[in-house]
Amino acid sequence: MAATVADQMIEVLVQAGVHRIYGLVGDSLNPVADAVRRHPDMEWVHVHNEEAAALAAASEAQLTGKLAVCAGSCGPGNTHLVQGLYDASRSGAPVLAIASHIPSTEIGTNYFQETHPQQLFVECSVYCELISRPEQLPRLQRIAMQTALARRGVGVLVLPGDLGGMQAPYPTGHSDLVTPLAVAQPDPEQVRALAEKINAADAVTLFVGAGVRDARAEVLELAARVHSPIGHSLGGKEWIQYDNPYDVGMSGLLGYGACYEATQESDLLILLGTDFPYDTFLPQAHTVQVDREAAHLGRRTRLDLGVHGDVGATLRAVLPLVAQKTDRRFLDRMLRRHAEQLEKVVAAYTTKVERMRPIHPEYVAALLDEAMDDDAIVTVDTGMCNVWAARYITPTGRRRIIGSFRHGTMANALPHAIGAAYAEPGRQVVSMSGDGGLTMLLGELLTVAEHDLPITIVAFNNGSLGMIRLEMMVAGYPFFETDHGVADLAGVARACGVPASTVDDPAELPKALRNALHTPGPYLLDVRTDPNALSIPPHITAGQVRGFALAATRTVLDGGVGKMVELARSNLRSIPRP
Repeated sequence: MAATVADQMIEVLVQAGVHRIYGLVGDSLNPVADAVRRHPDMEWVHVHNEEAAALAAASEAQLTGKLAVCAGSCGPGNTHLVQGLYDASRSGAPVLAIASHIPSTEIGTNYFQETHPQQLFVECSVYCELISRPEQLPRLQRIAMQTALARRGVGVLVLPGDLGGMQAPYPTGHSDLVTPLAVAQPDPEQVRALAEKINAADAVTLFVGAGVRDARAEVLELAARVHSPIGHSLGGKEWIQYDNPYDVGMSGLLGYGACYEATQESDLLILLGTDFPYDTFLPQAHTVQVDREAAHLGRRTRLDLGVHGDVGATLRAVLPLVAQKTDRRFLDRMLRRHAEQLEKVVAAYTTKVERMRPIHPEYVAALLDEAMDDDAIVTVDTGMCNVWAARYITPTGRRRIIGSFRHGTMANALPHAIGAAYAEPGRQVVSMSGDGGLTMLLGELLTVAEHDLPITIVAFNNGSLGMIRLEMMVAGYPFFETDHGVADLAGVARACGVPASTVDDPAELPKALRNALHTPGPYLLDVRTDPNALSIPPHITAGQVRGFALAATRTVLDGGVGKMVELARSNLRSIPRP
């Protein structure tokens, strides 16, 4: 029998394959922290803000597919934790959060640091319960863990500080935690209806998201069968773009290429495993959707048909019913348009770019893409770093790209990198950090130094909140309070114990990146980039164009380049000559 409730909780985590908890120790968490100290198979990963703890756990869970754990103490510890848990929840990361509470006898008295965690966390969790008696464990903990895994979200256990030190009344025992989930099989009638629509359409476009992760081969087979261009969301990029002869780029605010046109001009748009949120980029007509989450069906666009099922299982069922199409004119037209749109912007970042100061950020991303390992894990800050990663970091089938793509929180890249370094020891981990995001959680540089984590931090340092500046300009406002000067991030890093250097000469950038990537342990490269290099979506309204014209005095780059141009060029070789 476990000695205390906290001992029992840690033993249940170890049984489930969890070996670390991200968080800050203190007051109401002391019984849990002490139980970790005494358990040989559990580690406490000290961070400097509970938000970072939740983000690190979210990253680990996304990379491994297994449960990851974070913890926050009562009051402010929990309110710091909530931001990272929102990101974990919206990213579909199975995370267990131990949210400690004030002493159980003081709940409801407006006690020091009193909040109501069971209410605070309910919106960003799939399970959230207050433990009011030791007899509720270990049962409640196992329910929270299984629910987080089953529903791909956050389970929260609220633990009053005094309960953790109480005697555990029940034996811990053992219980199987089910991690591999059953595959959702589509209804046969829906499969037949889907086949009928595909066979009847002259021009089909596939638009895919992260839900095609295990169905890449089936998606490519369907595209070959019906001569369909394939566009993707940001979440789908890493799973479908590489070695894809049907690729026409990405849609959305960070989009590029011919994806938007392909979705708008097709007779049938098939959404596969995507909950793409930007409804204005969808045609709102002639659309079918396949998703393993039935609640996703039809919430972004009106559907002619919705199919509830795993993407791979659905496509394997429908492919035998789909006739081979012979007319590939629509596909060829989209491939040519995609290549043309990428080609026209190549000069925007290649012409004399090695001599231009400040350094163009897209040049940094392109060189980083070349220098990184093929199986590197790249974490990306929200903002312009998202743009450069989306357009210049090339998927290989082995690389992972982690970001706050659905919640859009700033400061996520470095905490995500911390979780990645623990989740995948031995793999190269690169944090693409904006100066705005990095300075929000500067304390995590101390975390990296204290744990000697092998993370390469490439800081895009332009002294500006670039994405917010762009938003203002598109809306017709002059940018205001977005530019605050360039900080000495390398100096800050060195003060925290992280080796660092600064580069402001583009001719020195290739060597500086190689040195940063090949330095053992942590390293920060402070790259002084051009705040005037902005980017606009591939499709904006006339009102947005007018607004931008009123405010724009800066260079704007449209589209995406890098190795995607090479892919687009190579795909043109498959088009028969007239």
